[in-house]
Amino acid sequence: MNNFSEKANFIWSVADLLRGSYKPHEYADVILPLVVLRRLDAAIEPTRDKVRTAYEQYKDRLANLDGVLRGVAGSPIYNTSPYNWQRLLDAPADLAQNLVAYLNGFSTDVQDIIEKFDFRRQIGRLQSSDRLYPIMKQFATIDLHPDRVSNMEMGYIFEELIRRFSEQYNETAGEHFTPREVIRLMVQLLFSQDDDVLHRPNLIRTIYDPACGTGGMLTEAKRFILDHNSQAQVLLFGQELNPTSYAVAKSDMLVKGEDPERIAFDDTFTKDGHAGQRFNFMLSNPPYGVDWKGFEPSIKREYETKGYQGRFGAGLPRINDGSLLFLQHMISKMKDDEEGSRIAIVFNGSPLFTGDAGSGESEIRRWIFEHDWLEGIVALPDQLFYNTGINTYIWILTNRKAPHRKGKVQLVNAVSFFGKMRKSLGNKRNVISEAQSAEIVAIYSAYQEGEHCRIFDTTDFGYRKITVERPLRLSFHVTPERIARLHDEKAFASLAESKKTHPDAKAQEEELGRHYQRDILTVLDRLHNRQYDSRVTFERELQAAAQFCGVRLTPPIQKAIISALGERDDTATPCLDKKGRPEPDPEARDFENVPLKESVHDYFKREVLPHVPDAWINESVTDHKDGRPGKVGYEVNFNRYFYKYQPPRSLDEIDREIKELEREIVAMLTEVTA
Repeated sequence: MNNFSEKANFIWSVADLLRGSYKPHEYADVILPLVVLRRLDAAIEPTRDKVRTAYEQYKDRLANLDGVLRGVAGSPIYNTSPYNWQRLLDAPADLAQNLVAYLNGFSTDVQDIIEKFDFRRQIGRLQSSDRLYPIMKQFATIDLHPDRVSNMEMGYIFEELIRRFSEQYNETAGEHFTPREVIRLMVQLLFSQDDDVLHRPNLIRTIYDPACGTGGMLTEAKRFILDHNSQAQVLLFGQELNPTSYAVAKSDMLVKGEDPERIAFDDTFTKDGHAGQRFNFMLSNPPYGVDWKGFEPSIKREYETKGYQGRFGAGLPRINDGSLLFLQHMISKMKDDEEGSRIAIVFNGSPLFTGDAGSGESEIRRWIFEHDWLEGIVALPDQLFYNTGINTYIWILTNRKAPHRKGKVQLVNAVSFFGKMRKSLGNKRNVISEAQSAEIVAIYSAYQEGEHCRIFDTTDFGYRKITVERPLRLSFHVTPERIARLHDEKAFASLAESKKTHPDAKAQEEELGRHYQRDILTVLDRLHNRQYDSRVTFERELQAAAQFCGVRLTPPIQKAIISALGERDDTATPCLDKKGRPEPDPEARDFENVPLKESVHDYFKREVLPHVPDAWINESVTDHKDGRPGKVGYEVNFNRYFYKYQPPRSLDEIDREIKELEREIVAMLTEVTA
């Protein structure tokens, strides 16, 4: 087995031994822990006997053996039990109890991995179903030693297995794993502006992923730095919520000699495993399209009590997508020194434009643009990911932009840079080759406008959403049809209703109400069939009729009459408020997004007044930060900037195509009826 696909297929075939005793979505609970254990078992084989000897020598003399055994093993991975994989298989009758002793003999860091897998719980179930020995025997035939299976290849194996298992769960689109070519491109973009820095002697760099999954991004980022500077010291940090992914990531860190304590387990939002720390480079593919309702109390509390002193001061996105929470979290961990930090993060299209001006999403984008942190966005081809075919985008952010990039944002349209896979992997049908990655990075680094690249000012993405009002125009016609609508008005209908509990008092009040209703109808009868194109005139004559009839119309009743008898009429006289100003019509209210660089009044005169001369800007609707008319919003309409006009096909071409289809249909029908 010389490639990851063959190994993954073999391991997947072992899972078939669970059929009948386990449901398909439970296979991962057995297979993934055994993959990790098989790899760890191979890794510790050279020092196993030395560790065992030291353990027997010092177990009764030292309270804490860990330091000694780490020294003997030359690694935090060791096992003090008398077993290895083959010795376990040599005693089939005692396999279950010996396997438990074997697991108990692992070092503390490995114990954490075993607990996150919750594998001990599976041993009895496997034994009782006679599946334990056959499965472990099959695993004995595959060599996963780190010297024979590189960490990158192991990452591919894990992710391919997890992809297949996740399909059994029917997980949501946001729960997906990042293909290695996407990680490679992200890393290249992340370091594209730091080539000189990476070659410095005695270089120390920290890399962080707040949703690290199995650790693939961290591994690839470190490899990239070491390829450029083999003497560099690269420290990896991550956090992961999913126990299985965390266990895989931590085991990978142990095998590579990394500090496993730098991989934290828990939710990044509610328990920041690296609180107070800042990093040189950050990259992530956080879950998107997944709600954060389960963490809402903690996140809202931090937002409301800490503001910008916390991680989420810019705003909170809608509850059904927490993508921008991850980005805010990462921005809070940028280093505030002369070199600053760089961030690469994968999003779907939602964070580009979801949310109107003043919404949480828009306010977060505004915060990023106004601080000039967004360096560029690269649009990727669709169908790149295993569990979803949606379009995705890589955002590159930094708090130390190059001088020529200050105040600018670069957009790269790389949707056509892909090749078709010979065999699909789930929803993944496209792949970005190394040559295509290099071309995308070259376009990004060249920083020149062209077919695939556009460069904008940060303010080009901003706008003011102004409220455009038009006057309320009502005409009145006192007809039986409109008077009938008065009975549906609450103020009028409730006159004949009483909340009193005493029967006599209730009946008396309701009778008085019905009498008042009849009086009102009498007043309206005096205006029968009259028409008015002015509310002022109608109200004046209504009051005169009421006075003539000796009926007092209360304000709620007068409002109900206006509502029932009035209808919007563009030819009517505008209604005025108490100060003599036109009263706005809520149903005619409209909104205009004015480019941030342009005067709202100039825009209004040019784009609105020629079409609706009676309109005006509602100056009372202002931005909460600058107090000027209109709410400020930011969005990135990526497709608009790269839109290419496609002329419609000619009628002759369409007609030829229809005739050809008709011939094909006739031919197929002939075959069916022959």
